[in-house]
Amino acid sequence: MTDTMRAVTADGAGGPDVLNVVDVPRPVPGPGQVLVRVHAAGINRPDVMQREGNYPPPPGASDILGLEMAGTVEELGEGASRFAKGDRVMALVPSGGYAEWCAVHETNALPVPDSLSMIEAGGIPETYFTVWSNVFQRAGLTKGETILIHGGTSGIGTTTILLAKALGCRVLVTCGSDEKCEAAKGNGADVAINYKTSDFVEEAKKATDGNGPHVILDMVGGDYMQRNIEAVAIDGRIAQIAFQKPPKAELNMLQLLTKRLTWTGSTLRARPVEMKAELARALEEHVLPLLAQGIAKPAIDSTYPLADVRSAHARMNSGAHVGKIVLTMTD
Repeated sequence: MTDTMRAVTADGAGGPDVLNVVDVPRPVPGPGQVLVRVHAAGINRPDVMQREGNYPPPPGASDILGLEMAGTVEELGEGASRFAKGDRVMALVPSGGYAEWCAVHETNALPVPDSLSMIEAGGIPETYFTVWSNVFQRAGLTKGETILIHGGTSGIGTTTILLAKALGCRVLVTCGSDEKCEAAKGNGADVAINYKTSDFVEEAKKATDGNGPHVILDMVGGDYMQRNIEAVAIDGRIAQIAFQKPPKAELNMLQLLTKRLTWTGSTLRARPVEMKAELARALEEHVLPLLAQGIAKPAIDSTYPLADVRSAHARMNSGAHVGKIVLTMTD
């Protein structure tokens, strides 16, 4: 085993062309950590934001990109006992996923069910942790309720569709084209709204007998924030997880009172290991059994070798993807 590895870093802020595959020291697992030989690593919107200079790694984290990965355990740090060498794991990491090796605290890793390929497993942690935390824990989506998901063909969108349907919910989504609407319905959405040709507030009301969805998952921001308030049901919940439009907008908050609304927001990357461990245990209880049965498996759009990371990011930038884009560590 060599002391170096290939990994992806950004040479400044900008487009996919700032990404480079470089040789860096192989990490050494610390106390409670496992060293994973990475087989696959998912690409997520926060990676794009980091590449553009808008989402730096948390203090103490590596500048290697990548928030999720899957592979096999090769070394155990002091006190690590949850996994054995050779175990297949998938893990949420604050950075370092786009690499041949990655160290992660064992509590932030999950066993990979036999039903999943490594490519599928590499596209799970970031989106599934995010969706479970924001949609099911914070916004409290429950069986029989309706959710409206903005960006129904994104990695977050496809994951939310799969989990919501698996747990007995009705799903509305917004997409930017008729083709994407069809793809979202093919993934399980009950209603898909082309936001470029229709008013999603009007269509969401129409699809819910005038009541509006119980939960809205938003990663857009901007003028969507006011429209979400208008669309959501009485006693509804809005989960804000990102801002593709500006985070500032002029809002009329009266309906926050008259509708008795809850508006929640969070980020995941900078949370301490202990909080992520609690979330990992929730996924192990509620989501891993579904995945083991072949239910709610991630939608994979495409795979790229590590050396072609720029093309993978260009695919993400294009917005043409449906589901997860995944890097593989073998060329």
